[in-house]
Amino acid sequence: MASVLVVEDDPVIRAALIEVLTGHGYAVRTTHQGFEALREITQSPPDIVVLDLGLPDLDGLDVLRMIRGISRVPVLVATARDDESEIIRLLNAGADDYLVKPFSGGQLAARLAAVLRRSVPADVQAARRPVLQVADLRIDPTARTAHLAGRELPLTRREFDLLAYLAAHADQVVTRQRILAEVWQQPYVEDQTVDVHLSALRRKMGEKARKPRYLRTVRGLGIKLVSSP
Repeated sequence: MASVLVVEDDPVIRAALIEVLTGHGYAVRTTHQGFEALREITQSPPDIVVLDLGLPDLDGLDVLRMIRGISRVPVLVATARDDESEIIRLLNAGADDYLVKPFSGGQLAARLAAVLRRSVPADVQAARRPVLQVADLRIDPTARTAHLAGRELPLTRREFDLLAYLAAHADQVVTRQRILAEVWQQPYVEDQTVDVHLSALRRKMGEKARKPRYLRTVRGLGIKLVSSP
């Protein structure tokens, strides 16, 4: 039975979500505050989080960023904001999926199941993959750590996934669309998502876009991680 942490300040909506998710076989815990959600995730991590953005103590987007700073738990954001720029901002901040209110209980349950299918098997699969060594770059999929010349890189979940994917396809040009489909598993997200994470990776690896060592942009084609920098 998968566990869900529902972070929702409206007691009526919270009660409805408990009923729906319990009926779909989830073990449900709830909180109405951002700080309490962070404490729950730290002390007793759920399998997935449903996060409302309109919380009384913290802005939901800030809570999402804080979650990503301490955990890789999948997060589905429930939002009343449906403009494209806001959705892109949420996905770039670390949301695994989103639902625009109002939504049905069936739709929520289906989205949760889809996110869990994408995340849980990936962890199991990662445990079977060997360590990747590309020149001075060493990536351990099981421990989810990356070291460059012996120095551990402080990567977020998506940054690690992107770097590991590029390392597994070293010296190959990979299109942004392929990265979005295989790393994000969301091919409809804009290319900007990849560029934001690529920029963060370069910064943490001590690279500059104009003089990259490992992460090369092939204009008009895609991205390549080279094995002979």
